[in-house]
Amino acid sequence: MRKFQHLSPILFFIFIIPLLSGCWDQTSIEERAYVVAIGLDKSKSGNENQIQVTYLLGNPEFSKKEAMTNEPPMEMITFDTNDVTVGKNKANTVIAKEISFNLLSVILVSEEFAKDKNFIRWMYDTTKEREIKRKTPVIVTKEETTKFFKQNRPKLESRIHKYYDYILKYGSEAGMIPNSESNIGKYYRTTQADASLYLAIYGTSEKSDYSRSNEEDSFMAGEMKVGEETNKVQFMGSAVFKEGKMIGKLTGEETRATVLLNDTLEMGAILATYKDPFDERYRITAKLLKKEKTDVKMDLKNPLPKINVSIPIYLDILTQHSMVDYANDSQKGERLKQSIEEEISDTLDALIKKTQEEFKGEPFGWATLARKQFLTIKEFENYDWMKTYPEIDVNIEVKVNIGNFGNQSDVPNLEEMRD
Repeated sequence: MRKFQHLSPILFFIFIIPLLSGCWDQTSIEERAYVVAIGLDKSKSGNENQIQVTYLLGNPEFSKKEAMTNEPPMEMITFDTNDVTVGKNKANTVIAKEISFNLLSVILVSEEFAKDKNFIRWMYDTTKEREIKRKTPVIVTKEETTKFFKQNRPKLESRIHKYYDYILKYGSEAGMIPNSESNIGKYYRTTQADASLYLAIYGTSEKSDYSRSNEEDSFMAGEMKVGEETNKVQFMGSAVFKEGKMIGKLTGEETRATVLLNDTLEMGAILATYKDPFDERYRITAKLLKKEKTDVKMDLKNPLPKINVSIPIYLDILTQHSMVDYANDSQKGERLKQSIEEEISDTLDALIKKTQEEFKGEPFGWATLARKQFLTIKEFENYDWMKTYPEIDVNIEVKVNIGNFGNQSDVPNLEEMRD
C-alpha cells in the first residue's frame, strides 16, 4: 500500500491539468472591444462587391457603476469591406483591442440597401460568424445607418446595448413594431421557405412632415410629433421583405393588426383607441388583450380556396369622454361592442387587401398552417402558396369581449354637475 502513496500527487496533477488548459487562451475584458450594433449600407465607392460596414462599439468600463473612467461610452467606425466578418481585422487598424461580437444587440440595414437585389448575399454572410446569434434583431433605417448612429443619443440610458434591448422590448409589447421573432434567424427561415413575408423593425432619426390621417397609430417612424428635448430616433412600423429583399412598409396600426392575425408574434397588453358610437367627436381608449389563439380554418381544395379567421379579443375600457354609461346600460354596451368589432374588422380587411394586391404574400404565418392541408411537402410546393395567396378569399370575424370599465365604472352626469 505504501508503494502506491507516492502516486497520489501524480494522479492529482493528471486530472487537474486538463481543467486548467481551458484558460490558456482567455482574454480579459479590458483587452476586448465589444460591437453592440452593426450597420450595413451600400458602398459609396461604386464597387458592387463591397459594402459599407459600421461598427458601434460599447465601452465595457463605462458599464461598471463602480468604475471611474474618462473614456467615452461608445465609439463608431465605418469602412468599406467585402463582408461583415473580414471587417474585424480592418477595424484593428484603428481599434487597439480585440473585436468581439459576443454582445451584439442589433443589426441595422439602410432602406436603400435592403431594397437592393443583392442584399441577401451579404445577409447570409452573418451565418458564417459564430459570434453572431440567430436571435439578433434586424432593424431597417430610413436613412444611412451611419447617420442613424450619430443621431441616436438616448437621454435616459447611456449604455447603448441596454438601450436597444429596452426600446425593442417595450415597443414590441405595445404592438408598434414586430417582436423578437424579427431576427436574422427568422429572416433566413422565411427566405428559404419562400412562402411567407418577413417583417423587420422600422426606425429612423429623420422627422417627416407627412400626415397620413387622424387615426391614433396610423403612421411610420419619424412621423410622430414629439416636443421638447429628447432622442430624435423613433421606432414604428415594419419593413416588409419578400424573397430576401425589402418590398414595402407597414404602419404602426398595420403592424398591430398583423400581430393580431399572427400567433407567432406574441403581444402584450396593447392600448388602442376606437371611435365612440354615440359621439363621433370622441374616441374611447381600451386595453386590448389576446388570451386565446386565432382560429384559422382553410379550405384549399376547392377551385375558389377560402380562409376563415376568427379572432377573440378581450377589452377593458379605460376612458370614455362622451360620458355614456356603457357599464350599466346593456344596449349601449352591446352597440359599443359591435362598433369596435366593425372598426377592427375594417382595419384587418384593409391589411389583407394590401398584402394580396401590393405585396402578393402574407406575413401571418398561414403558410405553415397551409402545409398541413397536404399529404407531402412536394404537394404543397406544387400548390405554390405564394402565388396562390392573392387569389384566396379571406373572411375575418372579430369577437370582442368587454371586461371592466376601469376602477370607477360609473360616469358622472355633466348636466347635473354644471347646474
